[in-house]
Amino acid sequence: MIRVLLVDDQHLIRAGLRMLCDAQPDIEVVGEADNGREAIPLAARLLPDVVVMDLRMPGVDGITATSRILAERPTTRILVLTTFGDDDHLYPALTAGACGFLLKDAPPTELLDGIRRAAVGDSPFSPEVLRRLVQRAVHARPETPRPVHGLTAREQDVLNLVAEGLSNTEIADRLHIGVTTVKTHITSLMTKTDSPNRVRLALFARNV
Repeated sequence: MIRVLLVDDQHLIRAGLRMLCDAQPDIEVVGEADNGREAIPLAARLLPDVVVMDLRMPGVDGITATSRILAERPTTRILVLTTFGDDDHLYPALTAGACGFLLKDAPPTELLDGIRRAAVGDSPFSPEVLRRLVQRAVHARPETPRPVHGLTAREQDVLNLVAEGLSNTEIADRLHIGVTTVKTHITSLMTKTDSPNRVRLALFARNV
């Protein structure tokens, strides 16, 4: 069962999210908060697997709350759900440690998939946000990436393809290996590069 904490200053949004989650056999809403100040102690007490976090809230905003929650419990997965998909909100949220970024106009199935993916260590992003991240990373990436110390040759191959924005399936096809093997390499790469999510890993790759 995936334990979820909902953080949003709009009661109707939280009510809709709760109804959506409660209808799923594998998701349980364990608490709600209407601002970041409330969310921080709730996350420490309820120990959710995933926090669905709004960004613009009175008092303590979602970015500050994300940073403080992760400082106390780094294994918490924080999935941003916001109306604002611009870079001024996206990059501070990722820097704070959010594992994914979805827009509030996303289909319900995309949100549920995002919660499940976040819970197992993946980094869910709305398609338009992900495209912008990948394009920015690819355009800023050097033509010939330099090797990163401590990586195996195969990990370097996977890192280069992550930086290009390829999915796990596409990486597996390109390198002629299994998707499970790709996931194992990406987990290892995140550990070795101290990257909390896939996009941070891609941004790391473009700068080496």
